[in-house]
Amino acid sequence: MQTITRRPFGQNYAFIVAGVIFLALLSAAGLRAAPGVMMLPLQSAFGWDKATISAGAAVGIFLYGLAGPFAAALMQTFGVRRTLVCALILMSASTGLSALMSEPWQFIATWGVLSGIGSGAVALVMGATIVNRWFVTNRGLMMGLFSASTATGTLIFLPGLAALSEWGGWQAIVLTISIFMAVLIPVVLLLVPETPRSIGVMPYGATGAETPAALHLGNPFRNAINALVEAARTRTFWYLFATFFICGFTTNGLVGTHMISFCADMGIPEVQAASMLAMMGLFDLIGTTASGWLTDRVDPRKLLFAYYALRGLSLFYLPFSDFSFYSLSFFVVFYGLDWIATVPPTVRLATEAFGDRKAPMVFGWIAAGHQLGAASAAFFAGWLRTTQGNYFDAFMIAGVTGIIAAALALLIARPRRDAIVAGAA
Repeated sequence: MQTITRRPFGQNYAFIVAGVIFLALLSAAGLRAAPGVMMLPLQSAFGWDKATISAGAAVGIFLYGLAGPFAAALMQTFGVRRTLVCALILMSASTGLSALMSEPWQFIATWGVLSGIGSGAVALVMGATIVNRWFVTNRGLMMGLFSASTATGTLIFLPGLAALSEWGGWQAIVLTISIFMAVLIPVVLLLVPETPRSIGVMPYGATGAETPAALHLGNPFRNAINALVEAARTRTFWYLFATFFICGFTTNGLVGTHMISFCADMGIPEVQAASMLAMMGLFDLIGTTASGWLTDRVDPRKLLFAYYALRGLSLFYLPFSDFSFYSLSFFVVFYGLDWIATVPPTVRLATEAFGDRKAPMVFGWIAAGHQLGAASAAFFAGWLRTTQGNYFDAFMIAGVTGIIAAALALLIARPRRDAIVAGAA
């Protein structure tokens, strides 16, 4: 029997939960961005090359995505709050232990495997689960905010992390992140209930006519695999998977991991390059939140077409720019507004196709494609830089994939309105 502990604010308590989840997503994404700042300090401290460090970052990015669908299933059986707390403990422990590392395999184990799994449980699938559980109206807008938090966290912490690196080396970065993750644990325990029903309220915007999505029972790993098997029979899943693979390839994997190193090649100091990425994150907060608002009003396929096409063009532009203040500012604004604006329309299309109950797990698999693409770019761009001495081909290839994703977005079919309503029930 579930004990109801009432909280203030009624349905509006959903926004308190959303605020805590926003902070958790922001922090987990900041953790995933840290290897980009640590690349040069680790090279200096241990003599590791970029390909070696990129391999560790790629493992973390890949597991960040692969953990998603299993985390989504775990949230529906083990619980959202307990899953989130366990993930924060794992992230805090793994980053703290990395302060003792001295070999590449230790970097891969802590920053690749352990922190990858932990941060993967606090990713977009967490946002999708919270949106479907706590909100009936304004879902696109809230998913836009959660999406913005993951991208903004990837970028906004970079100047501070770069300054920490200059002050105390890479150890200062890992210990600061470890402490910050530990501080979040009591905040989650205090402010995040399991469901609206557990505090005696309905989801935000609910009128009483809506039936909450049933929780999955049984083995969460089997539920995640079953969701994949069922979704994989549809073209919609594969179009969304392919476009999101390219999304990861052209954002976290390439720009998120290698932009600071690329700027260093062009004579731009590390802190200045990190500051530009932070500004990109602020513009992304605007762009992705606006994308969420638009997703509630505009055909999400058309939005995806525009976002991927513009991203591809911006990636073509950067290697040909002179890396002056004005040319980089143009890229920061243009690319930043589009950084991860693709998430709200992708979640909307997944929810329409697979329903509220299955959508978080299916989106988890789609997000795994995103991180597979990001991991591929993180390693591939590092390998190209090591073998060719520059990043030119990496950005050209990424630009081409952006145009391909724009074309694929137009091929996605949407169910009829009556089918959407039935699937959400």
